[in-house]
Amino acid sequence: MDLAALPKVELHSHLDCCLSYDAVGQIDPGTTRERYDRQFVAPARCGSLADYLRYTLNHRAALQTERALRIAVRDAFAQMAADHVVYAELRFAPLVHLEEGLTPDEVVGAVAEETVRQTQETGIEASIILCTLRDFDTDASLRTARLVERHAALGPVTALDIAGDEATYPLDPHLPAFERVRQAGLGVTVHAGEAAGPASVWEALDAVATRRIGHGVRAVEDSDLVARLAEERIHLELCPSCNVQTGAVPAFDAHPVDQLRNAGVRVGISTDTRGVSDIRLTQEYQRLHETFGWTLADYARVNRDALDASFAPADVRARVGGLLDAAYSEVSS
Repeated sequence: MDLAALPKVELHSHLDCCLSYDAVGQIDPGTTRERYDRQFVAPARCGSLADYLRYTLNHRAALQTERALRIAVRDAFAQMAADHVVYAELRFAPLVHLEEGLTPDEVVGAVAEETVRQTQETGIEASIILCTLRDFDTDASLRTARLVERHAALGPVTALDIAGDEATYPLDPHLPAFERVRQAGLGVTVHAGEAAGPASVWEALDAVATRRIGHGVRAVEDSDLVARLAEERIHLELCPSCNVQTGAVPAFDAHPVDQLRNAGVRVGISTDTRGVSDIRLTQEYQRLHETFGWTLADYARVNRDALDASFAPADVRARVGGLLDAAYSEVSS
Protein backbone atom coordinates (compact mmCIF):
# COMPACT_ATOMS: atom_id res chain seq x y z
CA MET A 1 0.00 0.00 0.00
CA ASP A 2 1.53 3.28 -1.15
CA LEU A 3 0.52 5.62 1.68
CA ALA A 4 1.96 8.69 -0.04
CA ALA A 5 -0.33 8.14 -3.03
CA LEU A 6 -3.54 7.91 -1.01
CA PRO A 7 -5.71 11.05 -1.32
CA LYS A 8 -6.07 12.73 2.05
CA VAL A 9 -8.33 15.22 3.78
CA GLU A 10 -6.65 17.36 6.45
CA LEU A 11 -8.86 19.53 8.65
CA HIS A 12 -6.42 20.62 11.38
CA SER A 13 -3.34 22.41 10.10
CA HIS A 14 -1.99 25.66 11.55
CA LEU A 15 -0.64 27.80 8.73
CA ASP A 16 1.34 29.92 11.18
CA CYS A 17 3.20 26.86 12.54
CA CYS A 18 3.99 25.08 9.26
CA LEU A 19 7.09 26.84 7.97
CA SER A 20 9.69 24.52 6.49
CA TYR A 21 13.39 25.32 6.62
CA ASP A 22 13.30 26.39 2.96
CA ALA A 23 10.41 28.78 3.63
CA VAL A 24 12.12 30.34 6.63
CA GLY A 25 15.23 30.74 4.46
CA GLN A 26 13.21 32.63 1.86
CA ILE A 27 11.87 34.97 4.55
CA ASP A 28 15.21 35.37 6.35
CA PRO A 29 18.15 34.25 4.17
CA GLY A 30 20.47 34.39 7.16
CA THR A 31 18.72 31.48 8.88
CA THR A 32 20.96 28.45 9.35
CA ARG A 33 19.76 24.88 9.62
CA GLU A 34 21.01 24.77 13.21
CA ARG A 35 19.00 27.86 14.12
CA TYR A 36 15.88 26.52 12.41
CA ASP A 37 16.09 23.18 14.21
CA ARG A 38 16.68 24.92 17.55
CA GLN A 39 14.10 27.69 17.31
CA PHE A 40 11.37 26.48 14.97
CA VAL A 41 11.13 22.75 15.78
CA ALA A 42 10.00 21.62 19.22
CA PRO A 43 11.57 18.64 21.02
CA ALA A 44 9.98 15.24 20.46
CA ARG A 45 8.59 15.48 23.99
CA CYS A 46 7.70 18.78 25.66
CA GLY A 47 6.86 19.26 29.32
CA SER A 48 3.41 20.61 28.50
CA LEU A 49 1.34 22.26 25.81
CA ALA A 50 2.46 25.63 27.16
CA ASP A 51 6.11 24.59 26.70
CA TYR A 52 5.37 23.40 23.17
CA LEU A 53 3.59 26.65 22.28
CA ARG A 54 6.81 28.63 22.88
CA TYR A 55 8.15 27.28 19.59
CA THR A 56 5.12 28.50 17.68
CA LEU A 57 6.08 32.06 18.56
CA ASN A 58 9.13 31.89 16.29
CA HIS A 59 6.94 30.93 13.32
CA ARG A 60 4.60 33.78 14.22
CA ALA A 61 7.47 36.29 14.41
CA ALA A 62 8.57 35.36 10.89
CA LEU A 63 5.10 36.01 9.46
CA GLN A 64 4.66 39.76 9.84
CA THR A 65 4.65 40.87 6.20
CA GLU A 66 2.45 40.12 3.23
CA ARG A 67 5.42 38.56 1.43
CA ALA A 68 6.10 36.20 4.33
CA LEU A 69 2.44 35.20 4.62
CA ARG A 70 2.29 34.38 0.93
CA ILE A 71 5.49 32.31 1.23
CA ALA A 72 3.85 30.42 4.10
CA VAL A 73 0.79 29.61 2.01
CA ARG A 74 2.88 28.44 -0.95
CA ASP A 75 5.03 26.36 1.39
CA ALA A 76 1.99 24.74 3.02
CA PHE A 77 0.55 23.80 -0.37
CA ALA A 78 3.86 22.31 -1.48
CA GLN A 79 3.98 20.18 1.65
CA MET A 80 0.36 19.12 1.20
CA ALA A 81 0.95 18.24 -2.45
CA ALA A 82 3.77 15.90 -1.41
CA ASP A 83 1.29 14.19 0.93
CA HIS A 84 -1.41 14.04 -1.78
CA VAL A 85 -3.81 16.13 0.28
CA VAL A 86 -6.90 16.80 -1.85
CA TYR A 87 -8.78 19.02 0.61
CA ALA A 88 -7.36 21.05 3.49
CA GLU A 89 -8.49 23.56 6.05
CA LEU A 90 -5.71 25.94 7.00
CA ARG A 91 -6.14 27.91 10.19
CA PHE A 92 -4.29 30.86 11.66
CA ALA A 93 -4.79 33.78 14.07
CA PRO A 94 -4.78 37.00 12.01
CA LEU A 95 -4.38 39.35 14.98
CA VAL A 96 -0.87 38.09 15.75
CA HIS A 97 0.52 39.20 12.37
CA LEU A 98 0.24 42.97 12.82
CA GLU A 99 3.65 43.85 14.25
CA GLU A 100 5.03 45.39 11.05
CA GLY A 101 2.01 47.48 10.14
CA LEU A 102 -0.40 45.16 8.34
CA THR A 103 -4.07 45.57 9.18
CA PRO A 104 -6.15 42.49 10.08
CA ASP A 105 -8.01 42.72 6.77
CA GLU A 106 -4.73 42.92 4.85
CA VAL A 107 -3.48 39.81 6.66
CA VAL A 108 -6.59 37.78 5.90
CA GLY A 109 -6.82 39.16 2.38
CA ALA A 110 -3.27 38.15 1.51
CA VAL A 111 -3.69 34.62 2.88
CA ALA A 112 -7.07 34.20 1.20
CA GLU A 113 -5.85 35.48 -2.17
CA GLU A 114 -2.77 33.26 -2.11
CA THR A 115 -4.86 30.27 -1.04
CA VAL A 116 -7.15 30.73 -4.04
CA ARG A 117 -4.12 31.07 -6.32
CA GLN A 118 -2.53 27.92 -4.93
CA THR A 119 -5.78 25.97 -5.27
CA GLN A 120 -5.87 26.95 -8.93
CA GLU A 121 -2.22 25.99 -9.46
CA THR A 122 -2.14 22.72 -7.48
CA GLY A 123 -5.72 21.46 -7.62
CA ILE A 124 -5.79 21.14 -3.81
CA GLU A 125 -9.14 22.42 -2.57
CA ALA A 126 -8.81 24.51 0.58
CA SER A 127 -10.73 26.55 3.12
CA ILE A 128 -9.47 28.95 5.79
CA ILE A 129 -10.39 28.97 9.47
CA LEU A 130 -9.58 32.10 11.47
CA CYS A 131 -8.46 31.56 15.06
CA THR A 132 -8.91 33.62 18.14
CA LEU A 133 -6.68 32.71 21.07
CA ARG A 134 -7.52 31.66 24.61
CA ASP A 135 -5.51 34.52 26.11
CA PHE A 136 -7.33 37.15 24.02
CA ASP A 137 -10.07 39.27 25.55
CA THR A 138 -13.67 39.46 24.36
CA ASP A 139 -13.03 42.43 22.07
CA ALA A 140 -10.17 40.69 20.26
CA SER A 141 -12.27 37.59 19.72
CA LEU A 142 -15.13 39.69 18.37
CA ARG A 143 -12.68 41.41 15.99
CA THR A 144 -11.70 37.98 14.70
CA ALA A 145 -15.35 36.96 14.37
CA ARG A 146 -16.05 40.06 12.28
CA LEU A 147 -13.08 39.15 10.05
CA VAL A 148 -14.66 35.72 9.50
CA GLU A 149 -17.93 37.36 8.50
CA ARG A 150 -16.37 39.90 6.13
CA HIS A 151 -14.01 37.55 4.37
CA ALA A 152 -16.43 34.64 4.11
CA ALA A 153 -18.26 36.73 1.53
CA LEU A 154 -15.08 37.21 -0.52
CA GLY A 155 -13.31 33.87 -0.63
CA PRO A 156 -12.30 30.71 1.16
CA VAL A 157 -12.78 31.82 4.81
CA THR A 158 -15.40 29.55 6.37
CA ALA A 159 -15.14 29.32 10.17
CA LEU A 160 -13.91 30.48 13.58
CA ASP A 161 -11.70 28.48 15.92
CA ILE A 162 -10.09 29.13 19.29
CA ALA A 163 -6.57 27.86 20.02
CA GLY A 164 -4.16 28.13 22.93
CA ASP A 165 -3.87 26.68 26.40
CA GLU A 166 -7.34 25.52 27.48
CA ALA A 167 -5.95 24.42 30.84
CA THR A 168 -5.31 28.06 31.76
CA TYR A 169 -7.95 30.09 29.92
CA PRO A 170 -11.72 29.43 29.88
CA LEU A 171 -14.10 29.85 26.96
CA ASP A 172 -16.45 32.35 28.60
CA PRO A 173 -14.86 35.58 27.26
CA HIS A 174 -15.05 34.22 23.72
CA LEU A 175 -18.66 33.04 23.61
CA PRO A 176 -20.00 36.28 22.01
CA ALA A 177 -17.60 35.77 19.10
CA PHE A 178 -18.74 32.22 18.53
CA GLU A 179 -22.38 33.23 18.76
CA ARG A 180 -21.84 35.95 16.18
CA VAL A 181 -20.26 33.52 13.71
CA ARG A 182 -22.91 30.86 14.30
CA GLN A 183 -25.69 33.40 13.77
CA ALA A 184 -24.07 34.29 10.45
CA GLY A 185 -24.41 30.64 9.41
CA LEU A 186 -20.66 30.00 9.39
CA GLY A 187 -18.64 27.18 10.92
CA VAL A 188 -17.14 26.84 14.39
CA THR A 189 -14.60 24.46 15.86
CA VAL A 190 -12.91 24.53 19.27
CA HIS A 191 -9.53 23.33 20.54
CA ALA A 192 -10.31 21.30 23.67
CA GLY A 193 -9.42 18.08 25.43
CA GLU A 194 -5.68 18.35 24.89
CA ALA A 195 -4.04 20.38 27.66
CA ALA A 196 -7.23 20.09 29.71
CA GLY A 197 -9.32 17.00 30.37
CA PRO A 198 -12.85 15.98 29.39
CA ALA A 199 -14.41 18.99 31.12
CA SER A 200 -13.02 21.28 28.40
CA VAL A 201 -14.75 19.15 25.74
CA TRP A 202 -18.06 19.22 27.63
CA GLU A 203 -17.64 23.01 27.84
CA ALA A 204 -17.08 23.34 24.11
CA LEU A 205 -20.09 21.19 23.26
CA ASP A 206 -22.46 22.87 25.70
CA ALA A 207 -21.32 26.49 25.48
CA VAL A 208 -20.48 26.74 21.78
CA ALA A 209 -22.64 23.95 20.32
CA THR A 210 -19.74 22.98 18.08
CA ARG A 211 -19.91 19.87 15.93
CA ARG A 212 -16.12 19.63 15.76
CA ILE A 213 -13.38 19.51 18.38
CA GLY A 214 -9.73 20.26 17.70
CA HIS A 215 -7.92 17.32 19.31
CA GLY A 216 -10.39 16.16 22.00
CA VAL A 217 -8.05 13.26 22.66
CA ARG A 218 -8.63 13.28 26.43
CA ALA A 219 -12.34 12.72 25.93
CA VAL A 220 -11.43 9.06 26.23
CA GLU A 221 -11.08 9.57 29.99
CA ASP A 222 -14.88 10.01 30.32
CA SER A 223 -17.08 7.17 29.03
CA ASP A 224 -20.21 9.31 29.14
CA LEU A 225 -18.51 11.92 26.99
CA VAL A 226 -17.33 9.31 24.49
CA ALA A 227 -20.90 8.03 24.23
CA ARG A 228 -22.15 11.55 23.59
CA LEU A 229 -19.54 12.19 20.92
CA ALA A 230 -20.58 9.02 19.12
CA GLU A 231 -24.32 9.60 19.48
CA GLU A 232 -24.18 13.23 18.31
CA ARG A 233 -21.69 12.48 15.52
CA ILE A 234 -19.18 15.01 16.83
CA HIS A 235 -15.98 14.99 14.81
CA LEU A 236 -12.56 14.92 16.51
CA GLU A 237 -9.66 16.47 14.58
CA LEU A 238 -6.95 14.14 15.88
CA CYS A 239 -3.23 14.85 15.50
CA PRO A 240 -1.53 11.80 17.08
CA SER A 241 2.16 12.72 16.84
CA CYS A 242 1.56 16.23 18.14
CA ASN A 243 -0.52 14.82 21.00
CA VAL A 244 2.52 12.80 22.07
CA GLN A 245 4.80 15.80 21.66
CA THR A 246 2.64 18.03 23.90
CA GLY A 247 2.23 15.30 26.53
CA ALA A 248 -1.52 14.85 26.00
CA VAL A 249 -0.77 11.13 25.60
CA PRO A 250 2.35 9.34 26.88
CA ALA A 251 3.35 7.54 23.67
CA PHE A 252 2.11 6.89 20.15
CA ASP A 253 1.07 3.33 20.95
CA ALA A 254 -0.98 4.68 23.86
CA HIS A 255 -2.93 7.08 21.65
CA PRO A 256 -6.67 6.37 21.95
CA VAL A 257 -7.45 6.88 18.26
CA ASP A 258 -8.48 3.23 17.84
CA GLN A 259 -10.40 3.18 21.11
CA LEU A 260 -12.36 6.24 20.08
CA ARG A 261 -13.09 4.88 16.60
CA ASN A 262 -14.19 1.53 18.01
CA ALA A 263 -16.59 3.40 20.28
CA GLY A 264 -18.21 4.97 17.22
CA VAL A 265 -16.59 8.41 17.42
CA ARG A 266 -15.89 10.04 14.07
CA VAL A 267 -12.27 11.10 13.71
CA GLY A 268 -9.93 12.54 11.11
CA ILE A 269 -6.13 12.57 11.02
CA SER A 270 -4.08 15.75 10.69
CA THR A 271 -0.57 17.03 11.37
CA ASP A 272 -1.54 20.10 13.46
CA THR A 273 1.78 21.98 13.14
CA ARG A 274 3.94 20.60 10.34
CA GLY A 275 6.91 22.83 11.11
CA VAL A 276 6.91 22.81 14.91
CA SER A 277 6.34 19.04 14.99
CA ASP A 278 8.53 18.26 11.96
CA ILE A 279 5.80 15.95 10.68
CA ARG A 280 4.13 15.12 7.38
CA LEU A 281 0.69 13.59 6.98
CA THR A 282 2.07 10.54 5.18
CA GLN A 283 4.29 9.93 8.22
CA GLU A 284 1.20 10.00 10.44
CA TYR A 285 -0.46 7.42 8.21
CA GLN A 286 2.66 5.25 8.30
CA ARG A 287 2.78 5.38 12.11
CA LEU A 288 -0.89 4.41 12.31
CA HIS A 289 -0.24 1.48 9.99
CA GLU A 290 2.82 0.30 11.92
CA THR A 291 1.32 0.83 15.39
CA PHE A 292 -2.33 -0.10 14.97
CA GLY A 293 -2.31 -2.09 11.75
CA TRP A 294 -4.45 0.38 9.84
CA THR A 295 -5.50 -0.77 6.38
CA LEU A 296 -6.93 0.89 3.30
CA ALA A 297 -10.40 0.56 4.80
CA ASP A 298 -9.34 2.55 7.89
CA TYR A 299 -7.88 5.37 5.81
CA ALA A 300 -10.97 5.44 3.62
CA ARG A 301 -13.17 5.77 6.69
CA VAL A 302 -11.28 8.58 8.40
CA ASN A 303 -10.98 10.58 5.19
CA ARG A 304 -14.67 10.22 4.42
CA ASP A 305 -15.54 11.19 8.02
CA ALA A 306 -13.27 14.24 7.75
CA LEU A 307 -14.83 15.35 4.49
CA ASP A 308 -18.32 14.93 5.94
CA ALA A 309 -17.32 17.14 8.89
CA SER A 310 -15.53 19.73 6.77
CA PHE A 311 -16.59 23.32 6.13
CA ALA A 312 -16.22 22.80 2.37
CA PRO A 313 -18.92 24.16 0.07
CA ALA A 314 -21.22 21.53 -1.46
CA ASP A 315 -19.55 21.60 -4.88
CA VAL A 316 -16.09 21.12 -3.38
CA ARG A 317 -17.39 18.34 -1.15
CA ALA A 318 -18.79 16.56 -4.19
CA ARG A 319 -15.55 16.85 -6.17
CA VAL A 320 -13.36 15.67 -3.29
CA GLY A 321 -15.78 12.88 -2.44
CA GLY A 322 -15.48 11.62 -5.99
CA LEU A 323 -11.69 11.57 -5.70
CA LEU A 324 -11.87 9.62 -2.44
CA ASP A 325 -14.37 7.12 -3.82
CA ALA A 326 -12.35 6.49 -6.96
CA ALA A 327 -9.01 6.11 -5.21
CA TYR A 328 -10.07 3.99 -2.28
CA SER A 329 -12.09 1.63 -4.43
CA GLU A 330 -9.19 1.13 -6.86
CA VAL A 331 -6.08 1.06 -4.65
CA SER A 332 -5.33 -2.41 -3.35
CA SER A 333 -3.68 -3.06 0.01
